[in-house]
Amino acid sequence: MNTQLTETQERLREEARRFAQDEIRPRAIELDRNGDHPTELLEELGERGYAGLTLPERYGGMDEGLVELALVIEELSAALMPVASALALHLGVAEAIQRFGTDTQREEFLPSMAAYDTVGALGLSEANAGSDKLRMETTAERAGDEWILNGHKQWVTNLLHADYVLTYAKTGPEAERPRNITAFLVPADAFEVDEVWDTLGARTVKSPRATLSDVRVPDDRRVGEVGAGYVQRGELRTGVNVPARGVGIARAALDDTVAYTSQREQFDQSVGDFQGVRWEVGEMAQRVDTARLLTLRAADRADRGLDTSREFSMAKVQATQAAVDNANRAMQLHGGIGYTTEQHVERYLRDARLLTIAGGPNEGHKDTLGEAVYAEHPRR
Repeated sequence: MNTQLTETQERLREEARRFAQDEIRPRAIELDRNGDHPTELLEELGERGYAGLTLPERYGGMDEGLVELALVIEELSAALMPVASALALHLGVAEAIQRFGTDTQREEFLPSMAAYDTVGALGLSEANAGSDKLRMETTAERAGDEWILNGHKQWVTNLLHADYVLTYAKTGPEAERPRNITAFLVPADAFEVDEVWDTLGARTVKSPRATLSDVRVPDDRRVGEVGAGYVQRGELRTGVNVPARGVGIARAALDDTVAYTSQREQFDQSVGDFQGVRWEVGEMAQRVDTARLLTLRAADRADRGLDTSREFSMAKVQATQAAVDNANRAMQLHGGIGYTTEQHVERYLRDARLLTIAGGPNEGHKDTLGEAVYAEHPRR
């Protein structure tokens, strides 16, 4: 992996950082406090082309890779993590259509998704299908040229502002698992919202529970082959956005801490002049750099078509834990003011806590990482 960014990548990162810091950050505290959806900000990201960041130019996209995705998501997350989350999940749906959809589906959906005129959401998890997605209970039964879907989905991020939900449902018997799950593009308004949770963090983009009751979906809205949905999902690579979000929060916590401790004075000197504080800040910087390098390595391998099981899990665990640890230390080094909503750091901690769970809990990724390490080092 080349650790030096290209001029194009540097420019992309700088443009994303400028927008995030000038447009998103000044509104972040108020949006979070009120639980308001960042609709205008996401629409502006669409106008700037970010909603088609990883899509081919022929569909109106920017045709960038996953390294570029990681760079942009880090910048957005440093300003307000749920904005990065909403954009990344939208891009994940678009990637599934691009990779596994029909030519007709690509022509119909991708140009409007690249402009954020059509918004995507993901319907995968359920009450009894969290880490173990194969326990999903939602079904799709064939009825001529249609499918009838029944069941529910949980943690459907973007649902309240989406147009379509990439929905996974069982279409075959348990004996065929994991090749008994199929993906469909279901209109968002076909879902009946059951619960919109009040959450600790990520308050501006809701992830409700919603039900499907005898919803008819034409077969031309099926994405990929029958029974291949779950297996094909394992081939998607935009999941690198999760560690990238962690890097963004970890870096924002570091930036705020350096700025605050540099100007805050106690005992006739800057708080940042105390050796213990400098050691803490140095450790925070180490976490950021380590998390970023691991995330970019995973993204680079994905761009080159290599297996990323080991690298992605390592990045996910490291970066999301770095976000939690840096946010926690930032609050401590801010003192009492860091515990208030006057500062951003308390939000960093609340938002960071989600990331060790979202995208598969870190415990599961530790299992994956451990298995990969043993596979690479056969026992003598």
